[in-house]
Amino acid sequence: MENYEAKISIKSWAEEDRPREKLLAQGRRVLSDAELIAILIGSGSINESAVDLSKRILIHYAGDLNMLGKGSVNDLSKFKGIGEAKAITIIAALELGRRRKETEHKEAEKIGSSKDIFHLMHRHFADLNHEEFWIILLNRANKVLSKHLISKGGQAGTIADPKIIFQTALENHAASIILAHNHPSGNLKPSQADIDLTRKLRNAGSFLDIAIPDHLIFTDTKYYSFADEGMM
Repeated sequence: MENYEAKISIKSWAEEDRPREKLLAQGRRVLSDAELIAILIGSGSINESAVDLSKRILIHYAGDLNMLGKGSVNDLSKFKGIGEAKAITIIAALELGRRRKETEHKEAEKIGSSKDIFHLMHRHFADLNHEEFWIILLNRANKVLSKHLISKGGQAGTIADPKIIFQTALENHAASIILAHNHPSGNLKPSQADIDLTRKLRNAGSFLDIAIPDHLIFTDTKYYSFADEGMM
């Protein structure tokens, strides 16, 4: 019986359909996203080339590599022709791309604006499907002492324990604390819980002489600053 799921390697494709050869001859910039993913996949089947399989995956994610980057091994393995090994290869390549992007922005040594906070913390929140709550500890010159993940949760939210936050700040001799968390939903608007927590932490900080100058809410590409919006 003929095996219709047999794999076809890139070497057996027509020359004009070989993304590896195309990269060597014309450079990486000319390859489409599907062709780059096809190189990672390496093989398709008798009924579908690796490029066509890659196109199918990209269509599912509306051509958005950021959305593809959020996919899990289980998500990608649901595509016919993508096993666990291929899914892991795609995820690893996209993670390398994300980390490369991180290094393009040198971390700010001194915080002077909400934009500095965004550049400092954006890499920690990129592509997350769950919520995380971080704090940035500053000295009296507004220079970054350290960053700490306080809690993580599901898509609905996470709990930030004030005791842990101020214990961490005191142990590191911080003069001020910047709060930061993400909204996986993409909605930048602070919830009432966000507002209440910020007010609670500011009031507690005043007793310990630890200022809280800002609280940022992150999505993949944007942020909301409580200080910029007059909420602090």
